[in-house]
Amino acid sequence: MRARSITMLILGILLSMLGGGLLFGGIGASWVNSLQDDGGYLTSPRERFAVDSTAIVSARADNMRGDSYPGPLPFDVGSIRIGAESANTGKDIFVGIAPRADVDRYLAGSNYSELRDVEFRPFRAEYREVQGTTQLSVPADQDFWAASTAGSGERNLDWKIEAGDWSVVVMNADASAGVSADLQAGFRSELFGPIAAGLLTAGVILLVLGVPLLIFGAQGLGRHTPSPTAAVPAAYPGAATPSAYQGPASQAPSAQAAAGLSPYPARLRGELDPVLSRWMWLVKWFLAIPHFFVLFFLWFAFVVVTIIAGFAILFTGRYPRSLFNFNVGVLRWGWRVAFYTYWALGTDRYPPFTLASTDYPADFEVDYPERLSRGLVLVKWWLLALPHFVIIAALTGTSTVRWTDPQTSGIRYETGTGFSLFGFLVLVAAVILLFSGRYQRPLFDLLMGFNRWIYRVITYAALMRDEYPPFRLDQGPSELQAWQPGTGEGARLPASAPPAGPPPDGPPPPSDPTVRDQGQ
Repeated sequence: MRARSITMLILGILLSMLGGGLLFGGIGASWVNSLQDDGGYLTSPRERFAVDSTAIVSARADNMRGDSYPGPLPFDVGSIRIGAESANTGKDIFVGIAPRADVDRYLAGSNYSELRDVEFRPFRAEYREVQGTTQLSVPADQDFWAASTAGSGERNLDWKIEAGDWSVVVMNADASAGVSADLQAGFRSELFGPIAAGLLTAGVILLVLGVPLLIFGAQGLGRHTPSPTAAVPAAYPGAATPSAYQGPASQAPSAQAAAGLSPYPARLRGELDPVLSRWMWLVKWFLAIPHFFVLFFLWFAFVVVTIIAGFAILFTGRYPRSLFNFNVGVLRWGWRVAFYTYWALGTDRYPPFTLASTDYPADFEVDYPERLSRGLVLVKWWLLALPHFVIIAALTGTSTVRWTDPQTSGIRYETGTGFSLFGFLVLVAAVILLFSGRYQRPLFDLLMGFNRWIYRVITYAALMRDEYPPFRLDQGPSELQAWQPGTGEGARLPASAPPAGPPPDGPPPPSDPTVRDQGQ
């Protein structure tokens, strides 16, 4: 049964991903086709191209060698339009399209600029300057142009695309040096309509086949991944998970209990290893590649299951239990890998390949809701969660800076990307670990608070709970799990309350001096 569920899930994911890609491609092709109504062209922004040489020439196609070109095309690919207007007062502009070999012979020995790269946001043009002293003859007098236009004001050159190696040339009409022109390129094709229809049809067929397989596979795996209906009452963090018990330091009531706060029904736990390798974090990105590969597909399934569950909640007020268990399992798997790698670096123990809870030092649980609001399904995943998204973006987002020398023509823009706050703190913890062999406990607790906030928001936005996530960092390896069974209400523990008792497996073990030292 489990193997069949895994097979259906894999096939469903692959078919759904392919179908979704084709569907979005068809929607894009339909949109592009709609822009071409009434003979319109898809156009680039109009920008100024200026060089000191006698001509601007389009770059040579890197995949063409010699004189061997494709034969005549069996259908009409489309047409291009080049709009040009001279920026030199009193000078006319010339634009022409011709075979590359003829253009090379015409420009041989002259000084011209080959356009190598163009970016529009911000605009940047990069050229390869070809030196020469030969004075060119007037371009309009040449007979090798497949299409050309010359004159004052704005000029448009329309050309039906043909097979071959072609060059676009922009010059002053009198072949003088110092070309400055405002240029714009456009493209249109009658193929976008049939392409859109084919992509849409194929995409819908694959989704009709793939989504049910994905859902059936997720349901099967969800039945093998049970989740509790309510949290196990506990007076100290980690009591519901005996392996998380760390001694007297863990018995103290949590900060949220001392403040009279109810814990959120999504509980994230991560126990810091007493001893961590100084250098292993340098290669964890490589060791975790198999997990990254699997999670890429599981997160896709997570999104599809969430959408299907959203419709189920909208009509029934209930989240299908097996789908709920599957999505919690995906979040659990993702958290274990995150805890092992660069969201916490809290353990050197390799994560297991399973959706179920294990004795791994990182775990994640969400209490199953018996009923969910139908109306909130429509707004909580985007509107209500927006403040949290902004905060998470501030914690995990990076900034990008681009710069160039405006005095140098054709220079490339340089790009620099900085660390996010979250990534910077993880790096600090890793560097300290590398040189001292210790993971600073306060820093680990702060990172756990960030992760806990993020996973609460994911739980809420994924429609798994209706309780709004709190705006607070509940730091530390675990959080208070004292819940009244079946009510979803947190049991408030007074700040002076002593621990309810030793963990279920017996008296607390002696404190670990290694763990204690890490917090110093």
